Amino acid sequence: MINEQIRDKEIRLIGEDGEQLGIMPVKEALKLAKEAELDLVKIAPTAKPPVCKIIDYGKYRYEMARKEKEARKKQKTIDIKEVRLSPNIDDNDLNTKVNAAKKFIEKGDRVKVTLRFRGREMAHMQSSKQILDVFAEKLADIAVVEKAPKLEGRSMTMFLAEKR
Repeated sequence: MINEQIRDKEIRLIGEDGEQLGIMPVKEALKLAKEAELDLVKIAPTAKPPVCKIIDYGKYRYEMARKEKEARKKQKTIDIKEVRLSPNIDDNDLNTKVNAAKKFIEKGDRVKVTLRFRGREMAHMQSSKQILDVFAEKLADIAVVEKAPKLEGRSMTMFLAEKR
């Protein structure tokens, strides 16, 4: 809230250079702000009494937008990459998939490892769980199992994330 939008009877006022001017009526604070050719801005509405500051509102809004933009820039989005395996995968093929997953994890992404079953492979689902265990074991130095292998329909999935 700025200037005339402030409806409180008394406020705690902070001057333009940051010093406390004390508790005073809103009309008096507005008069001080007008004399300085600045705005009266409510910065802590929940305080008793509310805290207002004499500042240039346009500049204040610009600074807040800039800080928000900086905070967004520093955020990292975590993607989920998928590695698909089949129950009759060979050791060298498994090592290739492990290396691909290692690259994803080192970049900071989570990895979803999916073991897909087709046709007669459905009969040997439980014995194929060891493939996912071996996969997790090979990445144990850089990753942890976030979600243990779980059977969902025709596929078994497991999630890996970077070690903290």
